[in-house]
Amino acid sequence: MKPLRSFLFIPGDSEKKLAKVAGCGADAVILDLEDAVAPSAKNAARELVAAFLRDFDRDAPGAPQLWVRVNPFDTGMTEGDLAAVVPGAPHGIVQPKTNGADCVAKLSGLLDHMELAHGIAPGSIRIVPVATETAIAPFRLSEYATADLPRLAGLTWGAEDLAAALGATGNRDVNGEWGFTYKLVRSLTLMAAHAAGVPAIETLHADFRDEDGLRASSRAARAEGFSGRLAIHPAQVAPINESFTPSDEEVAFAQRIVDAFAANPDVGTVGIDGKMVDIPHLKAARRTLGLVD
Repeated sequence: MKPLRSFLFIPGDSEKKLAKVAGCGADAVILDLEDAVAPSAKNAARELVAAFLRDFDRDAPGAPQLWVRVNPFDTGMTEGDLAAVVPGAPHGIVQPKTNGADCVAKLSGLLDHMELAHGIAPGSIRIVPVATETAIAPFRLSEYATADLPRLAGLTWGAEDLAAALGATGNRDVNGEWGFTYKLVRSLTLMAAHAAGVPAIETLHADFRDEDGLRASSRAARAEGFSGRLAIHPAQVAPINESFTPSDEEVAFAQRIVDAFAANPDVGTVGIDGKMVDIPHLKAARRTLGLVD
């Protein structure tokens, strides 16, 4: 299965925004029961999201995957959220403020019982934890590589909640780049995801009007090894999808590399355009071709 490029957050209490999901263009939408919903609207959001999961036409052309961000365990609302949404068989759960692999295992155990109770295929509801939103979480990222977490479908990271957890006044430096702490956890999340064999999902670009900045940072993220990105506004979806899709030039060059090694199966390097290309380049080329139809 190809990695999902775009995950668009949709507030779970907004009928207006839920009604636009079918044409949003995202690979996946995250129906949000957490930060986008005021405490007084939590119950209403559960009901709306449950109904949406039940009624949405998942077979329509271009229909996105349906994910749900539940409230974290320390709120006491997680099980109630799951009880509301699991009967609708979402594709996955986004788990916020995850302290480590044991939190994912706990969520997975709850899903085991609920899938069984509702006749849903065991293990079909996947999990993507937001793996850096608490002060302890970055120290435990390596756990994902060795934990038995068959539902794990990716790792993403968050800067806003981490800043709050650290008592920080901001997460950007004077040049508008991520501060050192946030660059560190971003890189660790990227490596932890690949160590665990799952996609690394870049965090959101908060200024939805900054299309140039979104494109530039998304292309840089893909070059580093991220395979997709969170979005907070529909206008961000197309730039994200484009940025995480190999260009025609990339695909053509990747095909040349694969063809060159196929023609010379007993060598470890080949020359292309005056440059030596070796096995790591071949692996990268195969990954590139795997991302396109």
